[in-house]
Amino acid sequence: MPDLIEHVVVLMFENNSFDRMLGCMKAVYPALEGVDRDSTLENPDFPDESHRFAQLQDAAYSVSTDPGHELDDVLRQIHIDRNGFTGFVADFAQHAPKAPESDRYEIMAYFTLDSLPVLHTLARNYIICDHWFSSVPGPTWPNRFFVHSGTSLGHVDMPNGFFHPGIHLYDQPTVYQRLSEQDISWGIYYGDFPQSLLLIEQLKHPTNYHHLDDFFLHAGGAAQDFPRYVFVEPYYFGAKQNDQHPPTDVRHGETLLAQVYNALRGNEDLWRSTLLVVVYDEHGGFFDHVVPPAAIPPDGHTIHFGFDRLGVRVPALLISPWLDPGVLNTQFDHTSLLQYATRKWGLGPLGDRVAQASSFGDALRRSTPRDNCPAGLAVPDAVPNPMDVELNAHQAALAGFSHHLEVNITKADSVTVVQNSRAMAGTYADQSQTVAKRAQQFLGQASQR
Repeated sequence: MPDLIEHVVVLMFENNSFDRMLGCMKAVYPALEGVDRDSTLENPDFPDESHRFAQLQDAAYSVSTDPGHELDDVLRQIHIDRNGFTGFVADFAQHAPKAPESDRYEIMAYFTLDSLPVLHTLARNYIICDHWFSSVPGPTWPNRFFVHSGTSLGHVDMPNGFFHPGIHLYDQPTVYQRLSEQDISWGIYYGDFPQSLLLIEQLKHPTNYHHLDDFFLHAGGAAQDFPRYVFVEPYYFGAKQNDQHPPTDVRHGETLLAQVYNALRGNEDLWRSTLLVVVYDEHGGFFDHVVPPAAIPPDGHTIHFGFDRLGVRVPALLISPWLDPGVLNTQFDHTSLLQYATRKWGLGPLGDRVAQASSFGDALRRSTPRDNCPAGLAVPDAVPNPMDVELNAHQAALAGFSHHLEVNITKADSVTVVQNSRAMAGTYADQSQTVAKRAQQFLGQASQR
């Protein structure tokens, strides 16, 4: 059957593994590679290997300690020792030796069926991709670069610091550049600071960036006016943080997911022409039992890492009236999104990894759209986000880039730079507001050129 999808919407959350979020769905789909409650897996502690933590249900909605997920952390986590155990708990014990023992249980824990009512309702009604892996066994930034461009140009690190962020030059072609070349509309909707601005090509298209509130406004309009390709970036900071990155309450992400689904589902013309892809950038240090498979490098940038294996498995759903409920066992990674888009719209090449990636397009084979899709989802409540925390690695890196953007790209006046720099030495709320303000300053100024 021809692919009748006209709009692709990608909603990417942060730092959760497949087992943690969707492993429980094995109770619904026995063929799904999820959590087997009759044969729970374990990981040894560190340094006492005889002390082990089992894969138990009832994961907490908020975890106080952010697990490690840099390249070195992930390689230790997925390493299989002489007894056949992986090292997720041991890495966490070394990464956060002062963390309470309860957080070690959280490394292995998974959510009970329907304890995430939005995610699990959508998983019951659409397609679960149970072999979707992050593209790099490492942190947020390189994995998000892969979803936008098919490469991180050999970089696997997360820059640190507010004023000396060690930012690399990410000047590779992006899927948005390819879409623009074909005169295909696209948009990025963001909560506070769009991480995708790190890509040099994106700085040329400020008018394609819209605040997250505008997503719901635009989704209610005429379907033909809605962008053909959309990427949604959640709030990464502050009271509104809903990216599901620890320590934020994951139910804030549940709320965003319900709102996005309801906005698309509430516009019948748009709904019948849309594929919503829900996926996570990386596993965030949480346990998953599937060993990441081999992969091919996207390009010749292999000095720091060979890019010859994928990262840990992450949750992924395909949502559309053109899909029957079920499980798709095909191996995917983030470049599968680009493979689908480039094949669908005849876009130009985006590297070797994209060229060999599997596409999920063949799953869209219904001859008519379904008429039994959930009409709307209840929007859950969540407890307030903690506001007495320090910036996590992702937030600190974005804060550093926001300073670079302000000084070197926006070229703000010295008074503004000094005021914002002082605010970054203040409270978490001050820091969050300042980073968002810098994004607004750049996008507002650039769109007037």
